[in-house]
Amino acid sequence: METFVSIVLPVILYIVAIVLLIVLTIVGLRLIKILDKVDKVVDNVDEKVNTLNEAFAVIKKASDGISSITDNFVFAATSAISKLFGKFKGNYKEEEDYE
Repeated sequence: METFVSIVLPVILYIVAIVLLIVLTIVGLRLIKILDKVDKVVDNVDEKVNTLNEAFAVIKKASDGISSITDNFVFAATSAISKLFGKFKGNYKEEEDYE
């Protein structure tokens, strides 16, 4: 039994360690290849997103222009309505002051 523990067991452990080292090396190399492919995909997506940035910039400028026109129209309409109601309120106050 002592010969088994002192001779055979270390040999088995060394063989298992060598096999494990080889398997981990192969897995590491495959992971490096996978990461290279992922890097290429990420670069491709980044290029496509950058081309879309120009389209989004055009859409943003158009929406800002429409927003400013709408804001001006709403401001003009509300100021006209407030002036119209302001004249009515002002006339009633003036009549009340004379009485």
